[in-house]
Amino acid sequence: MFLPPPINYMFIAPQAVLLALSGLFIKNVGATYAGAVGGLLTALGSPGLGLFTFVASVLFGALVDAALFVFKIKGSYQGVNRNRLIAAIAVSTMLIGIITYSASVVIPEYAFMQAGNSNMTLIIQRSLVLDVMVMFMGPATGATAGYAAAYLWNKYLKSIALTL
Repeated sequence: MFLPPPINYMFIAPQAVLLALSGLFIKNVGATYAGAVGGLLTALGSPGLGLFTFVASVLFGALVDAALFVFKIKGSYQGVNRNRLIAAIAVSTMLIGIITYSASVVIPEYAFMQAGNSNMTLIIQRSLVLDVMVMFMGPATGATAGYAAAYLWNKYLKSIALTL
């Protein structure tokens, strides 16, 4: 919330943990619901980019739900497979990082170049360092969040019955 996009999306481990746990508690669309609520609350804090923040948060929740489905991860009383959850959250954070980075930096840069304004940017200029940070921090943050979510589920939350 305090950093400009796309830098704020490189440090989204707490949001990824909450989305993963929401997806484990509420089958099929739990992370999407949590993403919508989180996006709405975050958009209220930054009205200038509120729509972008809301859409990105809902999309992140949908990506987490899709990854949980693709990797066949279900919250159960026996626990979750830690490695699968780590991979699922790492993939979804990498994808949301690439999507939000492209939407806020890469696409506007090319649009301004096509219009003949090559030195104009919206928020932040594209650089090789930023490209590498987005490509590295997305999966690294996701893997950390996936591990944390698996630990929390297997240690403390697997006995809580909540399925909607």
